Amino acid sequence: MATIEHTAILKASPERVFALLERVEDFVEYSDMIRAIEPLGGERYRWHVRAVGMDWTFDVEITEKQAPETLAWESLEGVRNQGCYRLTPVAEGTRVALSVTYAIRNRMVEKAVTRAARPLVNKVSRQILERVEAKL
Repeated sequence: MATIEHTAILKASPERVFALLERVEDFVEYSDMIRAIEPLGGERYRWHVRAVGMDWTFDVEITEKQAPETLAWESLEGVRNQGCYRLTPVAEGTRVALSVTYAIRNRMVEKAVTRAARPLVNKVSRQILERVEAKL
């Protein structure tokens, strides 16, 4: 499994940032690569993502939700992944740290994804956080 991390400072309180991040269905507004997010009931969602020239679908469940510090998830089906947003108050607002771990069963696809994953996740994370900040 590979891990990718990204951090950013948003000029808003952790409570305000968390309030937007916990609305999972809204992530479709925050990134051009997220095609759709279907609520499946409870804390489960089906994500439809277009990345590396391929369509990816995976079901995730929110595994930890501690406002305003932590929002974590793990995939249930599809691309195996887990991730976590950790929010920390800082003088400038909120430090948001994203950590994503993933594994892909197909070696050829995994090689292609691994080459593109780090810049891709950084781009998506940056795009999401910029749009979240703009919404604040």
